[in-house]
Amino acid sequence: MSIQETINEAKKELNNDEQMLASAFKLEKFYKQHKIKIFSVVAIAALYFGGTAVMNNLAEQKLVAANNAYLTLKDDPKNATALTELKTNNPKLFELYSYQKALKAKDTTTLKTLSSSTNEVIADLSAYHLAILEGKPAESELQGDVALVNNAYLLIKEGKITEAKEALELIPEESPVYNISKMIKHYSVKGQ
Repeated sequence: MSIQETINEAKKELNNDEQMLASAFKLEKFYKQHKIKIFSVVAIAALYFGGTAVMNNLAEQKLVAANNAYLTLKDDPKNATALTELKTNNPKLFELYSYQKALKAKDTTTLKTLSSSTNEVIADLSAYHLAILEGKPAESELQGDVALVNNAYLLIKEGKITEAKEALELIPEESPVYNISKMIKHYSVKGQ
């Protein structure tokens, strides 16, 4: 290697070192200007991820406690502690448990309360079963075709065969209760 090549190599290395040093100075200047913003963003990110982890952990603990309380209530329905724990930790599961219990006991008071629930499924099913237990015509989004069959049955009991058949005509062929409605229509002809 000649002296000229050595000098050129040294100049390249010095230029690279100079550029790195200039970049370091620029970075240091940027850091000094925006130090508070950088620490704020890092702190906010740490708080967000830490808070999210804590909240997820608490939610999971509540679900585990509610599930344990539900399992305890299945074995011992009179356990007041488990009932309170279920109601506190998972109100939706508590409503479902109350619905099951009220349905099994034919408790119209509880079903009436649950029919005004914010949970649409529980409210719909509770109102439907309350009407069935009270022997009244029922309406239901979830049990629509079955409610029509029940309403037709009530109309037949009242002797309103034509109205019962009209109600049964509302049941589509795709419905699982279509064959039942067909049988009721067929056998109600004899009753007319």
